[in-house]
Amino acid sequence: MPSSPHSSLVRTEAFRPAIGLGNCHLQTIFPRYHRPRPWIHTQCQWLQTPDGDRLALHTPAPLRDDASAPIVLILHGLEGSVESPYVQGIMQALKASGFQVAVMHFRGCGGVPNLLPRAYHSGDSADPRWLAGHLRERFPATPLMAVGYSLGGNVLLKWLGEDAEQSPLSAAISVSAPLDLHASSRRLQQGFSRVYQRHLLSSLRDSLRRKAQNPELAHKMPKLDEARYFSSFRHFDDHFTAPLHGFADVDDYYTRASSKPLLKHIQIPTLILHAADDPFVCRSAIPEPHEVSPSVTLEISKQGGHVGFISGSLWRPQYWLEARIPQFFLDNMPNCPE
Repeated sequence: MPSSPHSSLVRTEAFRPAIGLGNCHLQTIFPRYHRPRPWIHTQCQWLQTPDGDRLALHTPAPLRDDASAPIVLILHGLEGSVESPYVQGIMQALKASGFQVAVMHFRGCGGVPNLLPRAYHSGDSADPRWLAGHLRERFPATPLMAVGYSLGGNVLLKWLGEDAEQSPLSAAISVSAPLDLHASSRRLQQGFSRVYQRHLLSSLRDSLRRKAQNPELAHKMPKLDEARYFSSFRHFDDHFTAPLHGFADVDDYYTRASSKPLLKHIQIPTLILHAADDPFVCRSAIPEPHEVSPSVTLEISKQGGHVGFISGSLWRPQYWLEARIPQFFLDNMPNCPE
């Protein structure tokens, strides 16, 4: 296990793919169809944001102020929700390990449109930062941790880099984050990855159509019947994401929203889990040890796909993330003896 010039570690042997599921696309797609419909019931609380919008916070049980039971904030991926299989799985695993869990829906996710023309994006660190402040006020004795997947992972890492030593979190984990949005947009234009791009853009279009049923919002948004706006993420981000969220254009958005340049500023124990064969992310986006701070541990596996990491076998799949994530948080409990 080679160490970097910092204290960061690069581990490549931790994950082994399931027999029969070595292909990156099988790793990526299999969990979506293998796992049952959502099995954990949650309560939804709507929180009013300072700019007059709303965020949905889902919890399996009412949160409590308990120094021995940290709250883990879960940030889902693009067009995800509390019903996403990976969110359901990690909620169950964290609960079994004694953690409290809370899932933040990014604005407009979960099938309920938000109230403003803007929605959410890959660098939207302001909302989880505001929510973390809200949770700290309500539960001052309770440690706060976070795990982010894909888009949510990039948001989380950007937030940690921006806040540095001021972060309210005790520990954090990022899974399959795009890290470099320029490179990821190019990767999704290649080969079978275009299938994922098409699926996600279709979902985004459906979400915008639901929002456009409100005429006051519809006239402030770009035209949804322009097919070329949905032909690639680069076009979508240039015509929707950038103008609706205050960026000059798509390149300005990708540059300012990418988390990779901020990784060296992170000051809390942070684990970055990533697969080199991720079909959403160029290998060039994966950070080297010298590009992260001493507080960051890199675990880069050769295989695993995008938010996959299925071990065991095709007949008895094991969701490796649901063991690794709780273990890292347990190892980094505040005031936990070495």
